Amino acid sequence: MRLLRAWFTPAPDSRIAEIQRQGKSPWAESVHLLWSAWVFITPVFDNQYSWRWLGMTVLTYPVFVALFAKVFLAPRSRASSYALALAVFGLALVPVYPSGVSYFIYGCVSCSLSSRRFLPFLARLLVLNALFLLMAWQAHYAWQAMLAIPCMTLIIGLVTHVERLEHEKDAALKLSHDEVRRLAATAERERIGRDLHDLLGHTLSLITLKLELARKLCDRDPDTARREVIEAENVARHALAQVRAAVTGIRATDLAAELASARLLLESSGVHLDYGQPPCLPAEIERGLALVLREAATNVARHAAATRASVAFECIDGGLCLTVMDNGRGGVLEEGNGLTGMRERARALGGRLQIHSQQGRGTRLRIVVPLPDAAVQAAAAPVAPVDAMSMPAEARP
Repeated sequence: MRLLRAWFTPAPDSRIAEIQRQGKSPWAESVHLLWSAWVFITPVFDNQYSWRWLGMTVLTYPVFVALFAKVFLAPRSRASSYALALAVFGLALVPVYPSGVSYFIYGCVSCSLSSRRFLPFLARLLVLNALFLLMAWQAHYAWQAMLAIPCMTLIIGLVTHVERLEHEKDAALKLSHDEVRRLAATAERERIGRDLHDLLGHTLSLITLKLELARKLCDRDPDTARREVIEAENVARHALAQVRAAVTGIRATDLAAELASARLLLESSGVHLDYGQPPCLPAEIERGLALVLREAATNVARHAAATRASVAFECIDGGLCLTVMDNGRGGVLEEGNGLTGMRERARALGGRLQIHSQQGRGTRLRIVVPLPDAAVQAAAAPVAPVDAMSMPAEARP
């Protein structure tokens, strides 16, 4: 029992351990075992069901499962050895056991799961299929089987290898995005810590000194002590105002940072985002539009099933128009919490939100907000052009 537990315990650098680190269920890989139904279907074509076949299946199928599982559980440096052993195990059974062909196909495909480099994997696949052709010819296999099985192993193996490499790239991209977010959060915490230290360190020290002086003078010189307490109170009020201003700045989100965050979110979801440099806006308006943009990007990532999106800014009639488009499924008929929140934020800025969403033609959000006269000229300054998207004409502004 201890040996069995050790055999099925994943190594730290195994395929299963990597899947677990990505937050996925390791049991999802067991779906590949469904293809082993061919072990029990193959004898149908030659009418070879017999007690001998049943005995061979009972003896070989557990060995097949153990080797296939070890491809996922073993360290990366040894996984290819178990895949090769599974292929050789199937080859050895080809002359005496028709279902051994299924084990051989599993072994060939498993080589793609355990190899990171393409050329060594392809060479191994070609050698194994050459050995299979030799064994099948000696066992008098039909020419159809001798043609179909190598083609099957090559096609499935190559497709599996390419898909696995793409999944690994996606996982690496996600990890890099997570690392960027972590570093950004760390840098922001350090900045906040420095700001609070610079803001409160001297002020609190000054308040402490004045209160200590007032305590010492309260009996000898009450008037001076009272004056020191009043000054300490004024310093504390000033510090409180500074803290409130700092917290407001910390909570504030500018459009440039929100656009970068939106691109990071959408790119990790397979959506390319085009946008230009946002215009210069008053802080309150910029903060409100940034929150609207955040919700819009989240909706695109979660619900749109899009491949491209864009964000555009345009000055119109003394106001600013923010347009967010995607080429997703469209068909937004009911407003959920996200759209309702965006509409309320636009209304709070004195603006309005318009939604155009036809089924299969993407969604376009237009948020128009008025600008103070002093801000209109600054907002109308030239900005970087927004890349045109290849989306249906009906979804363009």
